[in-house]
Amino acid sequence: MKTTNTGFEIKPEQRQSWQSIAMVWAGGMICVPCLMVGGVLSQGGLSIGQIVVSILIGYGLICAYMICIGMQACDTGLPVSVMAAGALGEKGSKYVISLILAIACIGWFGIQSATCGAAFASMVAGMLGIGTAGPVMTAVCTLIWGIIMLATACFGFKGLKWLNYIAVPLLVIVCIYGVVASFISNDGASVLAAYAPAQSAGLVFGISMTVASFALGGVISADYCRFAKSRRDVVKSSIIGVIPAGLFMLLMGAVMSIVTGQYDISAILASLGVPVIGVIALVLATWTTNVTNAYSGGLALSNLLGFDESRFKVTTAVAGGAGTVLAAIGLLNMFQSFLSLMSAIIPPLAGVIIAAYWVIGKGKRENFELKKGLSGPGLAAYLAGAFIACITGGTFAAFPVLTTAAPWLNLPFFVGPINGIAVSFIIYIILAKLIKKGGTQ
Repeated sequence: MKTTNTGFEIKPEQRQSWQSIAMVWAGGMICVPCLMVGGVLSQGGLSIGQIVVSILIGYGLICAYMICIGMQACDTGLPVSVMAAGALGEKGSKYVISLILAIACIGWFGIQSATCGAAFASMVAGMLGIGTAGPVMTAVCTLIWGIIMLATACFGFKGLKWLNYIAVPLLVIVCIYGVVASFISNDGASVLAAYAPAQSAGLVFGISMTVASFALGGVISADYCRFAKSRRDVVKSSIIGVIPAGLFMLLMGAVMSIVTGQYDISAILASLGVPVIGVIALVLATWTTNVTNAYSGGLALSNLLGFDESRFKVTTAVAGGAGTVLAAIGLLNMFQSFLSLMSAIIPPLAGVIIAAYWVIGKGKRENFELKKGLSGPGLAAYLAGAFIACITGGTFAAFPVLTTAAPWLNLPFFVGPINGIAVSFIIYIILAKLIKKGGTQ
């Protein structure tokens, strides 16, 4: 590998089993947002068969680019924020990609902490008999759970591994219990048998929603796949960790939405008279997903500030702490559209990373190098892919002032993030080969 020591490479003794990595992915999939996406699919009029096909295709697409990035991370031992220097140059990786990843991960950590804190505050208020939780109680609960989640993230991969070993099986049991109980109380078998939507939003809608639920996770997969012992382990951990858990959660969300009219497992369990179990399920589901945001945000922040991984606990604490404080004081509600925009523009990074390593570098570790400065082809290809992802994915629709002035900024087509990955992949190959042909570096 044509690179100097970056301080982020994984040592041989740090490598983990594929089962450990798969559990991290399963923990990331078992969350309330996935239940929500399943509910949206059923509300979109998709049949159960269409829902299953959408999930399998959507997560299949994610696993395809996730595996390519993950195998490169396994080869190089680098997180995505550093590995991106092979395509965008060290300055592009440090000042563009690391900044975007850090902001996105910090923001989503805060939003998840706020969701968890609000649910826990409501439960505490109910137990104390004071009715609705006030803003102070909600803020305190948000801070408490943000700190707890952050402490887990600061333990690094080992902390994530043990959390998911404990939480994932419990969450599966709770979700199954919720579905079975809601079936019994709502005559779910009859409701499900009679489910025959008159109109369907179609497979493209279903695939788009499925991809959106884990598009960012597929890119930051390098942060965890770098711990794999082999390329084969990356493939096994990605497929087995993502697809079964994703299929289970989205189907649970769809079925619960059809039978009860809502997808939120905590609300369903509360309606069944077991609110404490419902909140525990929501807390655990948020916890297993949210620690990955803090960990990846910390790694990106380390690269942005010029630190090596030895100081990742400090940067992870800063990243998670910033997100938690912003959530506790309510400021993140103002930035959700902005965070959604960044979640749309991050996936096209996969296109340039894959093209640089697997096409230009022929998938050989010895051909990989961290380019100095800023790589013009990499940055141009990435920006073009991100722009196409936003246009075709409807991202700019969240900013009416833009789409009113320029309607062509909102031209939905297939799946925005996948379109962006394809465009950045193709453009990078073309530009890299043109420059190589011209004899320029």
